[in-house]
Amino acid sequence: MDTHGGYEWKAQAYRRTVTTARAELPRIAVAVDVAIFSIRDERPVVALVERGNQPFQGLLALPGGFVEEAEGLAQAASRELAEETGIVVPARSLTQLGAFGAPHRDPRMRVVSIVFWAFVEGVADPVGGSDAAASRLVTVDDALGDRLDLAFDHRQILHEAWEATLR
Repeated sequence: MDTHGGYEWKAQAYRRTVTTARAELPRIAVAVDVAIFSIRDERPVVALVERGNQPFQGLLALPGGFVEEAEGLAQAASRELAEETGIVVPARSLTQLGAFGAPHRDPRMRVVSIVFWAFVEGVADPVGGSDAAASRLVTVDDALGDRLDLAFDHRQILHEAWEATLR
């Protein structure tokens, strides 16, 4: 039994299934996360939120959340970004980075996150909203270093997103 973020992971307790004509399939949630980069005081920054709820309450994370049933992935990313930070980036301006889906990346259940990123010149100061207790711009160096605790696998995601901006 693993512990992750103060939660005990019991696969059977969290497993939900859908029965089909052929087999029982595990239910997997789909989420989106968004890495928004900009420049402040001649330094690269990224928008992060302080999680207002468990798991990882109080830790910094990328803005993001679960995809709604009738919503496209980029639209969900744009919505979550606006709800949690007040930063408005149209879905068409977000670039899909990839999918992150390690089995225990979220202690609540199996969650696959589709990650988007964008570089926004002159981004406004973020304002926490929805389930984000707060939101702020953090230097990329601090976010990628070991000075800040980040929720989930967001440091790995940030590394890959930052590399994508440099290409």
